[in-house]
Amino acid sequence: MMKLTVERCLKPKLIELFTKFPVVFLTGPRQSGKTTLAKMAFPHVRYFNLEDPSLRSRIAEDPHGFLRQHENGIILDEVQNFPDIFS
Repeated sequence: MMKLTVERCLKPKLIELFTKFPVVFLTGPRQSGKTTLAKMAFPHVRYFNLEDPSLRSRIAEDPHGFLRQHENGIILDEVQNFPDIFS
């Protein structure tokens, strides 16, 4: 089976914004390709899904430490499950 990769038109803009700002927030409707776009734009960046309760607990213990461990960037998915990460 051949895997089809769709190039996203927002990818260059997302990469540009990442070079200018410490945080880039990608939002949109469910199942619209946000996660796929983020992973395609930043394949070198660690991905974390905040649907995982054990991950949320670990981050909650030391959010600053978690963020410092990933100074080159991270992709946080499903952030609505852990809004405290923004404070």
